[in-house]
Amino acid sequence: MKALAVVLEQPQQLALSELALSEPAADDVVVDIEWSGISTGTERLLWLGQMPQFPGLGYPLVPGYESVGRIREAGAHSGHRVGERVFVPGARCFGEVRGLFGGAASTLVVNGARVTPVAEQLGEHAVLLALAATAQHALSAEGARAPELIIGHGVLGRLLARITVAMGAAPPVVWETRAQRASGARGYTVIDPQDDPRRDYRAIYDASGDARLLDTLIGRLAPGGEIVLAGFYSAPLQFAFAPAFMREARIRVAAEWKPRDLAAVNALIDSGALALDQLITHREPAAHAERAYRTAFGDAACLKMILDWRKAA
Repeated sequence: MKALAVVLEQPQQLALSELALSEPAADDVVVDIEWSGISTGTERLLWLGQMPQFPGLGYPLVPGYESVGRIREAGAHSGHRVGERVFVPGARCFGEVRGLFGGAASTLVVNGARVTPVAEQLGEHAVLLALAATAQHALSAEGARAPELIIGHGVLGRLLARITVAMGAAPPVVWETRAQRASGARGYTVIDPQDDPRRDYRAIYDASGDARLLDTLIGRLAPGGEIVLAGFYSAPLQFAFAPAFMREARIRVAAEWKPRDLAAVNALIDSGALALDQLITHREPAAHAERAYRTAFGDAACLKMILDWRKAA
C-alpha cells in the first residue's frame, strides 16, 4: 500500500512523493485523508531548519499533525468502523522516512487509539482541533487563571480568546501588531500593544512564539501575576531578574495537548459555545503543496492554510 506524502527532504526543500506504508495491524485503521493543516509554529521551524533538538528529528520527514479523513479499513481490535470521519494527529507509517509528525499524506496507517471521531458537519474545520486542544490545555492547568491578556491574534491566540469567552470568563485583551490580523475578534478586544497603558495583568498568555518578549510581558504583570508560554520557541528564553523579582512573577510552560483536552473542546463545539469558522483563510490542492507551505509561512494574511487531498492520486 502506498500514499502520496509531503516530504521535507531538507529545510526549504519539499517534494510530493509516493511512499510505501506500513502494513496495518489488527489495532490499526487506514485513513484516506481529506484535509491537512499546515502549522505556522512547529512546521515552520521544520521548514526553516530551526527546530530545537526533538525526539525523532531528522530529514527527510513527513510533517503535519492536523489531518482529517475517513477510515477505509478498520482492524478487528481498532475500536473503529469503516466510513467514520476522524481526526488524526499524525502517524509513523512511512518506513525509513520519519513521521514528524507524519500527517501530511493522502493515506495514513495509524493505531485506532490515536484517532478521534469528529462530527460530519465540521468538515475541513476539524483540522483545527489540535490547536483548539492546545489552547484548552493551556487554559485548564490546575490553578490556572483565565487570560486577561493574550499575545498574538493568529489561530492559537484566537482560539485561546474564543475558549475563554466560551467558558464564561471575562473577555481578554489581545495584542496584535500586524494590521492584517487585527480584525475578526468575537466578544473580546484586539489592540496594538503601543495603545495599551495597562500594567496590572494577572494572567498573560503568549501565543506568539517570540522568545524576545519576556521582559516586556513581565513589565505588564500585576504582583504575583503569571505568564503562560503557550507557543513553541526555537530560541532560548531569558529575562531580567529584578523586575520579575519585584513582581514575584510566575512563568508556566503549556505543553502538548492530551486526549482529555480534545474531548473538552469537542464538548464545547457540540454545545455551540465554541465555533471554528473564519480561521481557515487559505486552501490549496495537495499537488500545490510547496506553494501552500511558502504562503503559510510568508503571508501575514494567512491564518491557516490547509491542503486538500481529496483528488490526490
